Amino acid sequence: MSHLSLYRRFRPDTFEKIVRQEHVVRILKNQIKSDAVGHAYLFTGPRGTGKTSVARIFARAACCEHPVDGSPCGTCPSCLAIAAGSLDVTEIDAASNNGVGEMRDLREKVQYPPVTGKYKVYIIDEVHMLTDAAFNALLKTLEEPPAHALFILATTEPQKIPATILSRCMRLDFKLLPEKDLEAHLRGILRELHKEYDDEAVAAIARAGAGSDRDMLSIAEACIVYSDKLTYAAVCEVLGAADFRETARLAKFMLSGKGGEVLTAAEGILKEGKAVGVLLKDLIELLSRVTVCLLCGDAEKLLSLSRDLYDTVSALASSTSRETVLRATEILVRLENELRFSSSPRISFEAAILRIASPADDLDVSALRTRLDALERELADLKERGMSPIPTSPKAPETAEMAAPKQEIPPKSPEKAPEAPSEGDFPDEEPVFAEAYFSDGPVGAPVPGQESKAAPNREVKQEPKEEPRPAPKAEPKAEPTAEEPKTEPSKGARSAPHMNAEQAYGIFMRNVRKTLRNGVLFTMCSDLSAFYEGTTLVLETESPNVCMALNRADNRKLMESVFLQIGIEDFTVRQRGAAPKVDPVEVLKQNFQDYPIEIK
Repeated sequence: MSHLSLYRRFRPDTFEKIVRQEHVVRILKNQIKSDAVGHAYLFTGPRGTGKTSVARIFARAACCEHPVDGSPCGTCPSCLAIAAGSLDVTEIDAASNNGVGEMRDLREKVQYPPVTGKYKVYIIDEVHMLTDAAFNALLKTLEEPPAHALFILATTEPQKIPATILSRCMRLDFKLLPEKDLEAHLRGILRELHKEYDDEAVAAIARAGAGSDRDMLSIAEACIVYSDKLTYAAVCEVLGAADFRETARLAKFMLSGKGGEVLTAAEGILKEGKAVGVLLKDLIELLSRVTVCLLCGDAEKLLSLSRDLYDTVSALASSTSRETVLRATEILVRLENELRFSSSPRISFEAAILRIASPADDLDVSALRTRLDALERELADLKERGMSPIPTSPKAPETAEMAAPKQEIPPKSPEKAPEAPSEGDFPDEEPVFAEAYFSDGPVGAPVPGQESKAAPNREVKQEPKEEPRPAPKAEPKAEPTAEEPKTEPSKGARSAPHMNAEQAYGIFMRNVRKTLRNGVLFTMCSDLSAFYEGTTLVLETESPNVCMALNRADNRKLMESVFLQIGIEDFTVRQRGAAPKVDPVEVLKQNFQDYPIEIK
C-alpha cells in the first residue's frame, strides 16, 4: 500500500476518537440512539477541526444496523459496504462542482433508494462555493426530501450561505482545538510510531497548528522525517521560526529601552534567514503570553508551557509593566497590517522595534505613560533598597559634619529668621521640590506669598548674601518680631499682576505634583513655557499632541482647579508659533464702542 499522510492514516473512524468537539458528538450520538436522525445538517467551523471526519462517521452510524453507543459497529453488512465504497454515501466537493447542472443531477439521483443501508447520504463539502442557481436547485430538495435522504453540508464560511438554506438545516459549530488536546493527540501518534521526541518540540508543533488538528499533523509529518529524534531545534528549522529564547532576548531589549542591543538581536535572527513576518508573529505571540503572565494568577496553567519556557516568560513579565507591553503590542499589530503594502519590510520592522525601545522620542500619550511608569519603578526600587531618591530627605543618615556640635549663628534681622518646620510639612512619600527654581530671588529664598520651609534635621550654613532687591512701596505696617506667628495667606489672595509668569508656572507644577497627584498631567506640563499676554497667562508647547491633550475638557478642568488655588482665572494653552484665537465679539465691542451690542 502506498504511503498515507498522518492526517489520513490517523483519521478517526468512531466518535470516541474525535478530539474534543464533545458538544457536536453528544448531539449526534443521542440522535442515533433515539432513532431521530434529521434530513439536513450544517457543520461549520475553522479548517482542520474534524467536520468531514464527523460527517463520515455520522453517515456510517446512521446506516449501521447495530450501532454501539451511537458509533458504527464496523462489522454489519452496511458498515462493511460503506467502507468498501458503497453508493449509499456520496461525497461532493462543491468547490469544483458548484454549478446548477451538478445540483440538478443530485436532485434526480436522490429519488433512488439506498442499496444496503437505511439512508442515502450526501456529504457536500465547501458548500458555500455553490452558485446562486445551484443553491436554488438544492433548495427544493431540502424543502421536501425523500424519507431515505440525508444531507450533511460542511463549510468554513457559513455567512455566504443563503438564509433559505440555513433555516432548513440543523447547524452544529465546530471549535478550534486547545493546544493541550493537540499535544496529547500528537504524543499518542508519536508513541504509536515509536518516535522519540522532546516535550518542547511537541508543544511548538501544537502552537504552530493554531487549533487545527490537520495543520498540526501536516507540520508534524515534516518534522518527523527531518531527524531521528523530534527536537525543538529541528521544529524551529522546519518552521523557519526563531528560537523562543532568542525571541525572548529581543523582546527583553525592546521593552527595556536598549536600542543598540535591539538592532543587534534582530540582526542575529534575520541573518539566519528568518522571515520578517514570521519573527513579527512570534514577537506578538510572546507579548501576548507576557500579558497573561502579568494579569492572571494561574498563568502557568493557561499558557501550557514547559517549565523552562514559562520561567523565561515570567522573568520577562517581572521586568516590565502592563502599559509598556500594551504599547509594544499595539505598535507591532499595526506593523503587521502595514507590512502587506511595504516595499521594505525589514526597514519597517527595525523602525517599529526602535520606536518601542525609545519611548522618550515618542510624544503620544502611551509613550508618556511608559516613561512615567519607568520613573515610578526606579523610585520604588530605590525605596526597596533603603535609598532616598533625593539628598534632602528628612530621614537621610547623619554625616560626620552633621553629627558635630552645631554653633548657632544669630540672624541678621528678625524678619530673616527661618521658622522651624513642623514634622508634618515633609511627608516621607513626597519629594521636596526646590521652590527657588521658579523664583526670582536667591537660592533658598521663599517664593512670594508662600511660607518659607527648610528641610528638617539639616544644618543651614550662613553665607554672605547679596542685598535683597528693594520691595515696592507699601503702606507702613508694624514689623513682625521673631516670636510673633506668621499667618498663612488665604488661597486666591495672589493674582496674576502680583507674580511673574515663571513663579505662577512653578507653583502650578508643584501643586499638580503634591495636591492633585496626577502623574500624566504633570509629565505633559513639564515642557511648557509661560509668559503673560495682558492678564492672560499663556502656556506654550512645541508638540501639537501635548497641546491638544491639555485642551481636552477633562485636563482643562483639572488645570483650572489648580490655577484657581493660586488666584489665576485666565490662562490658555497653545502650540508655539500658532496664532492666538481672537474673539469676534470682543473685536466688535472695541470697533463700535459707541453702540450697545447685545449677544443673544
